[in-house]
Amino acid sequence: MTNMNTCLKFEHLVREIFEKEFSKGGGEVKVTQSSRDGGVDAIAFDPDPIRGGKIVIQAKRYTNVVGISNVRDLFGTVINEGANRGVLIITSDFGSDSHNFVKDKPISLINGNNLLFLLNKYGYNANIK
Repeated sequence: MTNMNTCLKFEHLVREIFEKEFSKGGGEVKVTQSSRDGGVDAIAFDPDPIRGGKIVIQAKRYTNVVGISNVRDLFGTVINEGANRGVLIITSDFGSDSHNFVKDKPISLINGNNLLFLLNKYGYNANIK
């Protein structure tokens, strides 16, 4: 399996998880076209009047700690897309600068441990290598 195929399978798996997560509340998840997605892997639409709206989802496979630049990129995409929130899912962990950056911003950071929790929640037997 090539690295590109592995990335595409990972992004597809993340989309499946979020489809299950959002469909419970009547939401939906749209897959973006990879050639023109601007780094966005999926866009969720949550009908909840309080926490809902358009949510940009980005998934990345990393082995090292993720710094602030990826989080800033997602924040810019949230603004550019007119979204209410952004979610960055990674297989490793975030640095403290990333956590500090999102404190007052509509960005959720999901690290490898949280991703494993979500995978197990929906019946996927997974590990991160």
